[in-house]
Amino acid sequence: MGYVYLGIAIIGELIGTNLLKVSAGFSHLLPTVGTLIAYGFCFYFLSLSIKTVPLNLAYASWAGLGLILTTVISIYLWHEPLNAIGIIGLVLIVAGVILLDGFGTA
Repeated sequence: MGYVYLGIAIIGELIGTNLLKVSAGFSHLLPTVGTLIAYGFCFYFLSLSIKTVPLNLAYASWAGLGLILTTVISIYLWHEPLNAIGIIGLVLIVAGVILLDGFGTA
């Protein structure tokens, strides 16, 4: 069940981060409230996940997958560019998450 909670936390982070962009520096009320609610859900479910998922694995997965999915969303939804250095950085993050998944808790 911990990984389900982790998935919900990642979804909450994605929603919160995109609403953060829409809030324009907290200058629009509804996206600002949505951001706060989404991050509240995000951290609540992240806290539930670390009851059964090791902290280093949960945090690396949450941050890494959140970053990668946020990047994909920013490219398609917000039309933000991604250069070669950005791609290399994402590959390194994926490698780090894979290493933690496979060997970090041993």
